[in-house]
Amino acid sequence: MENKKLTLSILPEKFGICHLAANSPVPSWTISGEFFSITKTDQELSIVYPQEKIPGGVLVEKDWRAFRIEGLVDGIYAVGIIASLSGPLAKAGISIFNISTYETNYILVEEKNLAKAKEVLGQFCNIK
Repeated sequence: MENKKLTLSILPEKFGICHLAANSPVPSWTISGEFFSITKTDQELSIVYPQEKIPGGVLVEKDWRAFRIEGLVDGIYAVGIIASLSGPLAKAGISIFNISTYETNYILVEEKNLAKAKEVLGQFCNIK
C-alpha cells in the first residue's frame, strides 16, 4: 500500500448483521435499498441490512456502523488495505466485520465503538 492517506466515509444508517440457517432461502426483504450484503455458504446465510428494515423474528446483532473506503483505484487488486485498518483497530480492542466488494471495502464496527474507531483511524485516514 502506498503512503497516500485513505479516505473513509461513515454511512449514516445503523446496520444489523443477520444469521440464518444455511438452507434458508434469501428473504425477499433483503433485495432492496442503498446498501446490503448477502453471503451464503454451506454453514450459514449472513445478511447485513439497515436494522430498522429487518423484520422481527430474525436472529440479528444490531447497532453496527459502516466505514466505506473511498477512491480505491485498484479495487479487488488493492493490497494491504484491510490489514492497514484492522490491525490498529484490533490493537485498540475494536472488533470489525468486513465486507469486500469488487470496487471497495466496508469496515463495520459496533456503534458503541464508533468514536474510538474514528479516533484510531483518524490518525492515518481522512474521515468524512
